[in-house]
Amino acid sequence: MSTPLLIAALLVLTAVAYVLGRRRSVAVSAGAGGIRNLHSLPSYYGSYAALWCLIPALLVLALWVAFRSTIVTELVVRDLPQEMQQLGPDRLGLVLNDVRNLTSGNVVSREVTPELRAAADHLKSLERTSAAAMAVVVLSLGVIGGGLAWRQISPRLRARNRVEAIVNVLLIVASLIAIFTTVGIVLSVLFESILFFRTVPMTSFLFGLDWSPQIALRADQAGSSGAFGAVPLFTGTLLISGIAMLVAVPIGLMAAIYLSEYASREFRAVAKPVLEVLAGIPTVVYGFFAALTVAPLVRDAGVALGLEVASESALAAGLVMGIMIIPFVSSLSDDVINAVPQSMRDASYALGATQSETVRQVVLPAALPGIVGSILLAVSRAIGETMIVVMAAGLSAKLTANPLDSVTTVTVQIVTLLVGDQEFDSPKTLAAFALGLVLFVVTLGLNVIALHVVRKYREQYE
Repeated sequence: MSTPLLIAALLVLTAVAYVLGRRRSVAVSAGAGGIRNLHSLPSYYGSYAALWCLIPALLVLALWVAFRSTIVTELVVRDLPQEMQQLGPDRLGLVLNDVRNLTSGNVVSREVTPELRAAADHLKSLERTSAAAMAVVVLSLGVIGGGLAWRQISPRLRARNRVEAIVNVLLIVASLIAIFTTVGIVLSVLFESILFFRTVPMTSFLFGLDWSPQIALRADQAGSSGAFGAVPLFTGTLLISGIAMLVAVPIGLMAAIYLSEYASREFRAVAKPVLEVLAGIPTVVYGFFAALTVAPLVRDAGVALGLEVASESALAAGLVMGIMIIPFVSSLSDDVINAVPQSMRDASYALGATQSETVRQVVLPAALPGIVGSILLAVSRAIGETMIVVMAAGLSAKLTANPLDSVTTVTVQIVTLLVGDQEFDSPKTLAAFALGLVLFVVTLGLNVIALHVVRKYREQYE
């Protein structure tokens, strides 16, 4: 039985356990004077039986799936001839890959020998046995767990307390998974960045003015040492993100204020979904729009004014990126502004303030934390955008503050460095992790500063 089918069967078994547990609680309540004499509602008894049916079986299934491949591979290796077992890890891995390809009917890279055929048959047998055993063990655990919980159901069973305790543990586990995932991402990026900084000095990376990460294959070729000064990348990122925020923040914030404070319900019901459609457009479509429409318009306008404008410019990319992130500012700010209690508006009107004065002096200060959060989300979205920059701003790492020139960003260079067949331990590839670490630190710093500003303003406001 395949894993998806097994999960579906387990979910069906869980639903059956819920129904049977609920029915048993109703049945035992008849001898105790009715449902009102049960400690918990019947749904809690059903949930209790369902959780005991699902969770132990699901844990065993997860462990089985995680370690099955390793165990099966080890058993196949033990069955190989002695000369194959003594091969190095790389060559042994190639042999095992051929065994798997032979099992699945794919093309193998060597002649199919009787030993290879026997290993493939052994692998196929182990996989069938493993799948059957997994199905039996998991479904048996589900039945046993649900059955034990079903037998425990009685009027005095504190089903609600136990269900809530189990749900609380599940929520804690989910939170820990999120935290450990974040820690793992940071540590992985940090480890690779340390390897990079062992080759390239950190000062040269952070303050260098030349970016040319190409590493030659031979020492006698030009550019064999490469240049890893990231200042042009940081400048390009700030330039395009700044232009995008100059477009998105005023337009998005004013749109949110109008929709929440001035627009009629009919207009708001139509305008807000239409505005949020911008967030659902794929970034590659924005890239086409920037490259085929906005960039030529910017170039033609610059020529008409006597300015020299590159065919791929930071201004074109920033304008389109700003249009793209308008919904991030407008939608979140609109929700935050609507969350401000109406009593605060009424109190302001009672003191003689006009609607515009109420918006400026009461509503916006009360909604400031949420507005700052929406702007931070928009900044993060702008910094992390890649496709629009590739198609409208180019790949040229230039140290310039001219928005009419072509530039590149950190995210574009990360993608460029990791594309293609390259040595993973070369400075060129490891530079991508160093750039990612810098982006992480910058984003963390922006969040800390924003929280400090919001906290200080909230203390003054309160």
